[in-house]
Amino acid sequence: MDPEQAHRTTISALKLGAVPEQEEMDPACLTTSIAGLELKNPIGMAAGFDKNAEVPNQLMQIGFGFVEVGTITPRPQEGNPKPRLFRLPEEMGVINRMGFNNEGHEAAFERLTRNKQPGTTIGINVGANKDSEDFVADYVQGVKRFAPIADYLTANISSPNTPGLRNLQSKDALKRLLTEVLAERSRASVRVPVFLKLAPDLSETEMDEITTVIETLDLDGLIISNTTIRRDLVDGAEHAYEAGGLSGRPLFNFSTQRLAQMRQRVAKDMPIIGVGGIYSAETALAKFEAGADAVQLYSALVFGGMELMTSIKKGLVSEMMRYDYKSVADISGSKTDDWASGKLEI
Repeated sequence: MDPEQAHRTTISALKLGAVPEQEEMDPACLTTSIAGLELKNPIGMAAGFDKNAEVPNQLMQIGFGFVEVGTITPRPQEGNPKPRLFRLPEEMGVINRMGFNNEGHEAAFERLTRNKQPGTTIGINVGANKDSEDFVADYVQGVKRFAPIADYLTANISSPNTPGLRNLQSKDALKRLLTEVLAERSRASVRVPVFLKLAPDLSETEMDEITTVIETLDLDGLIISNTTIRRDLVDGAEHAYEAGGLSGRPLFNFSTQRLAQMRQRVAKDMPIIGVGGIYSAETALAKFEAGADAVQLYSALVFGGMELMTSIKKGLVSEMMRYDYKSVADISGSKTDDWASGKLEI
């Protein structure tokens, strides 16, 4: 099936309840606190799957600990021309150049206001319209619109599929963005945590500059990382040189090293959500060891199905019992230096 058609079919199946709800409660050892949020488990659905906030409740019901919807832009937009989504089956990788296709703020706001169920943890990932004259203003607008209803917000400035967007990761642009976003957050009726989602393609010098910005501001956390524009990770594979961002298993070691390098740079109490290439309990555990406090899945589900999330949770619990970890907080950062230096790989 065409990848985009398969995706829409999956959303429809979730709406119809075709994917069974979680039968057993998660064990207490998976309970996780991050940025003031209490999660039943630390395995989240990454942004990009439920772009229009159609099925966050259903994803929570089948067992995710939290769900991030979006990326949502102020105005609806079609995204880039099709085809724009490519599977790399042998590598368990995906390349996309979707381009923030979504129905806009109002459609998502109306759905979430009408449908959000108690006990769910739903983050809202906000972005900028491709033709916006001021990207920063779009992020501010996203915070203003969704702060009253979001459990957390993510400023996604790291997609490679909106020209010029990643320039917001530069020091001066980032300072302006975060200053204005956090100022808008302070005007909301409730204090919603704000995360910043970064690309793995940053140099260590660029990571240093980002650190000098965020350490002076009231940012609540980081999400590391988005897709990569590197292609040496899948050299020779069919579709390897399609334009867009590469995600899935080929990204795992690279994104995990970047996570560890950012963990070295930021305060220990700065929450980090690790995303990028997780496809097993072993790789989820490694993200925590590198310095993550919670993790997110997406691309591996294309190849492993929704049951992959359940198997990862079970495997993670087994590993925790094996090493006598009482919570994922006991694991977090235990091998940061080894991952940051490149000594570890999976």
